Amino acid sequence: MSSVHFDLRHLRTIAALAEQGSLAAAARRLHLTQSALSHQLKALEAQVGAPLFVRKTRPLRLTRQGERLRRLAEEVLPRVEAARRDLERMGLAHEGRLHIAIECHSCFAWLMPAMDRFRDLWPEVEMDLTTAFTFDPLPALERGEVDLVVTSDPRPLPGIRYQPLFRYQALLAMHPRHPLAEKAFVEPEDLAGETLITYPVARERLDLFTRFLDPAGVTPARVRHTELTVMMAQLVASRRGVAALPDWALAEYLANGTLAARPLGAEGLHGTLQAAIREEDSARAWMRDFLETARTVSTGGKRRQSGGGVTTS
Repeated sequence: MSSVHFDLRHLRTIAALAEQGSLAAAARRLHLTQSALSHQLKALEAQVGAPLFVRKTRPLRLTRQGERLRRLAEEVLPRVEAARRDLERMGLAHEGRLHIAIECHSCFAWLMPAMDRFRDLWPEVEMDLTTAFTFDPLPALERGEVDLVVTSDPRPLPGIRYQPLFRYQALLAMHPRHPLAEKAFVEPEDLAGETLITYPVARERLDLFTRFLDPAGVTPARVRHTELTVMMAQLVASRRGVAALPDWALAEYLANGTLAARPLGAEGLHGTLQAAIREEDSARAWMRDFLETARTVSTGGKRRQSGGGVTTS
């Protein structure tokens, strides 16, 4: 075998493969097309003289050579990232500020751990968090009153850039013995006789209405509001109604059997959570690190959810 030449890009690729468990997910994590990632892997495998992962396994399984590179990535990449942050911190003219506004009631499940991890990486960046349930946060972002808005409803605005955080699926949560739990998926007409529990926001801001019920001309029998996800889960568990929640918010309740959940429609109701930031902030090192930290924490939680056997059954 000829000498092997690889760089940090290759180590990041192996780390993403091991973390995500599939080529498609690793490509999204690395912001590459699946074709580009496949070519990169084939070139590296040609240098190594052996395959790095076992084809057609789910989740993807690394070979001995791939495992050796994964261990190297675990040793090297954190040290490289720490050095990069130190160098960028030395060039920081003043302390940074990251004031976050969230439009998503259930985002606390992944956002708080992401903020805690970020504080360890950038202790000099002032952080604050506000909920945007009573004001429109995007104009506040334009005015400089907040620095990042977590939203699933991006609107084109001058000077505002949207960065995708992760995709999610909205599920209909119900009591495990609810009649709808017998179905493979829920159809709009199934909700015509149900009490629907939602967050106290306008219907036009809820995908359940705009993308699922309204196009079918279906209106629930009753709509009940609550601001807290935990209260919503308790109401559903006590058979007071059903609720549409993102998969990450339901993981704990599905794992312990408190709730059951079903996809909304045969294809499911999917969305992408976005981070809205000002264009001039997109190049800031600490802003890039926060976005990356948020993606890592959120996808790690979703991976643990699937790896632990949590399903919508």
